Amino acid sequence: MSNLKKAYIAGGCFWGMEDLFRVRPGVKDTEVIYLGGENENPTYRNHPGHAEGLEVSYDPQETSFKLILDYFFRIHNPTTVDRQGNDVGSSYRSAIFFQDEEEKKVAKEMIAVVNKSGKWRADAATTLEPFTRAWAAEPAHQDYLVKNPNGYTCHSERFGSFV
Repeated sequence: MSNLKKAYIAGGCFWGMEDLFRVRPGVKDTEVIYLGGENENPTYRNHPGHAEGLEVSYDPQETSFKLILDYFFRIHNPTTVDRQGNDVGSSYRSAIFFQDEEEKKVAKEMIAVVNKSGKWRADAATTLEPFTRAWAAEPAHQDYLVKNPNGYTCHSERFGSFV
């Protein structure tokens, strides 16, 4: 599985995003993570500036970064700043953490497609942030909705594909 690529995204509480992405075609693994913040070794109780994010490991022969982002924009509200559902704060921001200029370009293109589609009532507030490092969330948060099927989520598939 050395040919797998990784995408780093944040769109609100990481539990719901992980639960939906885990079954997507081409997705081989998911891990809930903290990224983009101020401290080393963040925890659920101490992650200033970090987003609750998701590391998506995918096979580029089965899916693409563009299709990962297409689904990302369908399952969370990218138009709200620092908020998803009842969750409020920068931890719940909509963000794409790009690893290189090609990912940044694709992310900008997808944001433009989403905005032009008119499916959301406002333009995306999704930030583009350079990926630096990610820290795995605590074990209790990994696969949370598998372990707790009635647990909280504000994520759902809202639209068909943007592309």
